[in-house]
Amino acid sequence: MALWNSGKNREETGVDEIEARTMAKVMRRLVPFLILCYFAAYLDRVNVGFAALTMIPDLHLSKTAFGFGAGIFFLAYFVFEVPSNLALDRFGASRWIARIMLTWGVLSGAMALVSGETSFYVVRTLLGAAEAGFFPGIIFYLTLWFPGVYRARVVSYFMAAIPLSSVIGAPVSGLVLYADGFLGLRGWQWLFIIEAVPAILLGFVCWFYLTDHPAHAAWLAPEERQWLAERMAAERAVRERARTYTILESLIDPRVLAIALIYFGAVAANYGFTFWLPQIVKAFGLNNAQTGFVTAIPYVIGTIGMVYWGRRSDRLGERKGHMAIALIAAAAGLAASAVLSDPLAKMVVLSVAGFGIFAAISVFWTFPTAFLSGTAAASGIAVINSIGNLSGFAGPYVMGALRDYTGTFTSGLFVIAGAAVVALIIVLLLPHDRALEEAPPAPAE
Repeated sequence: MALWNSGKNREETGVDEIEARTMAKVMRRLVPFLILCYFAAYLDRVNVGFAALTMIPDLHLSKTAFGFGAGIFFLAYFVFEVPSNLALDRFGASRWIARIMLTWGVLSGAMALVSGETSFYVVRTLLGAAEAGFFPGIIFYLTLWFPGVYRARVVSYFMAAIPLSSVIGAPVSGLVLYADGFLGLRGWQWLFIIEAVPAILLGFVCWFYLTDHPAHAAWLAPEERQWLAERMAAERAVRERARTYTILESLIDPRVLAIALIYFGAVAANYGFTFWLPQIVKAFGLNNAQTGFVTAIPYVIGTIGMVYWGRRSDRLGERKGHMAIALIAAAAGLAASAVLSDPLAKMVVLSVAGFGIFAAISVFWTFPTAFLSGTAAASGIAVINSIGNLSGFAGPYVMGALRDYTGTFTSGLFVIAGAAVVALIIVLLLPHDRALEEAPPAPAE
């Protein structure tokens, strides 16, 4: 008899106690470590925004060139995303994520060697290729360990590393920039070197620490391994009774592509916001250290929003409305920041935007994982993430080009606010199956 029967049988099997004990162990074992890994990943991805405060004048880069170089990361990321995620499914998370972290850590440190536009573009491209597959690989990995009813909160915990990397990284980065001249290096070079070290160290730890599947989890008791393996198999059966997706179907399915466009809009807002926020704040007349601390404020609000909104979505069992409200907050905050000039008012609405951007991301990944499973989930999630992350190129580049053309960030902020509005429209039009969203375990025969 399955361990998750409803009603009287559910009580007799003691499933509540087994479920609580098992999921608490899985949560403690995996989530803090994965948060730490993603913290290092995101810090290495976006620290170029802070380095730009002194790197742009040092290397004589235009804002357009910087935006192109910051964004070209995502073109390489796009090309290698699906192959990397399929490799993760083939070789296992522990080995493949370790490989990703080691290579991107080395290349992130190599950013200290750039000397002009060409080398900036080359190293950023290689960094994107090295990191491809990390984020969607982790999302896929989480689907192997956490039932659907836990997924929004778990993803929100994991992705809290995004704003947290800036809450902590922004002040630290601002202070590191003052290391000019130490051992003959500029502050922005030390920034890349110092912030590459955690990724390299964590890459070695990944190999030994991560467990690829619940059935291999020696750190769970036998009955806990059995419960979790059976629960995940039951949820997969629910999805596959609705429809089984092949790898090819997951790549071209209209629903997958629509969800990818939602992510495109959300990511455009996120990276346009992230890469240029330090320069927006610096324009208030602050020094580098002050810029670091003030820039952290919207990310503090974003961290709170991400965790709270993901938990709220799980508690209420509702996804679509939560995603829509978050996108409204993101678009409204970005648009308002484009027209307000007072620094205090601008920071208030940028904090609203930060709440909306990160709250939307916390709920977003419940959409594709509700109907994709197995290898199709690995490829489908990678497609969604790779298409969405193309806006990681478009958002920063467009903002940089418009900044050079107009002399202000106003037009660029309106553009990324518009991207959030497009994502909102698709969310409202997208059919969404509430039953698949929760993916309840099938009752015993």
